Amino acid sequence: MKAKYINPFTDFGFKKIFGEEASKPLLIDFLNALLPDCNKIIDINFKKTEQLGQSELDRKAIYDIYCESENGEKFIVELQKAKQNYFIERTIYYSTFPIREQAEKGNWNYNLSEVYCVGILDFTFEDYETEPEKSEVVHTIKLKDQHGKIFYDKLTYIYLEMPNFILGEEQLKTRLDKWLYFIKNLEDFETIPVFFKDEVFTQAFEKAEIAKFNQLEMDSYEYSLKVFRDNKNTFDYALETATKEGLEKGLEKGKIEGKIQGKIEGKIEGKIEVAKALKSNGVSVEIIIKATGLSINDIEKL
Repeated sequence: MKAKYINPFTDFGFKKIFGEEASKPLLIDFLNALLPDCNKIIDINFKKTEQLGQSELDRKAIYDIYCESENGEKFIVELQKAKQNYFIERTIYYSTFPIREQAEKGNWNYNLSEVYCVGILDFTFEDYETEPEKSEVVHTIKLKDQHGKIFYDKLTYIYLEMPNFILGEEQLKTRLDKWLYFIKNLEDFETIPVFFKDEVFTQAFEKAEIAKFNQLEMDSYEYSLKVFRDNKNTFDYALETATKEGLEKGLEKGKIEGKIQGKIEGKIEGKIEVAKALKSNGVSVEIIIKATGLSINDIEKL
């Protein structure tokens, strides 16, 4: 059975819902659900999603969505579908562009507007696998000192681990709960649930309804969906193979700290074996990186 609504984890689907001029009310509502009441947004302006560094040595940054509120706050919103090396570093690098673009020529007092980097992740951070925060969905990070006191409050990173969001309809309490439920389950809806029938969500469902796309939009979505599925299948296969083969090798090698250390070694060994197999079959380096999490240097050494 064909889906009635788009997959929001595709590049096209995400930008269709949140990244078009007509999508402003949806993006504002979503961002306001993430922010404290004192930071509510009334209006936003979309900005160029491609930013160039100030020198030839700077790398180019391309965001999914980049916008500015009526008060000058900058918002970068990124959808990340699979784990990749240095993802956190990439978001921190991205945050430097809206900071530097605020520089004024001449006499400037360095008073900066707030910058928010929002990452919607279709995976979980390995860092939290053994921590109490493992099952949390929202991670809000600010610059703090050694005592946990906020040192600078105008730079905020918000990461949403979507696999950790497991609430059912009857458990949704906040506006953010509804948005996360909408994003995670949109492709599976056949009708609009009753609790979504307010003006903002009605508009969101209308924009997401595939039957209303013109031919160009349909072609773009089909291509975006194909890329999403290909990458996901490759990643799932690699992860399954790496876990199985790597765990076996890791358990055989388990010398340090017993079984736990063996699993860690096994996963790494397994990822290398998967990378070798994919490389020998002509799979691109970009896909291998997404599938295994290895760096380009690691892959080139194979």
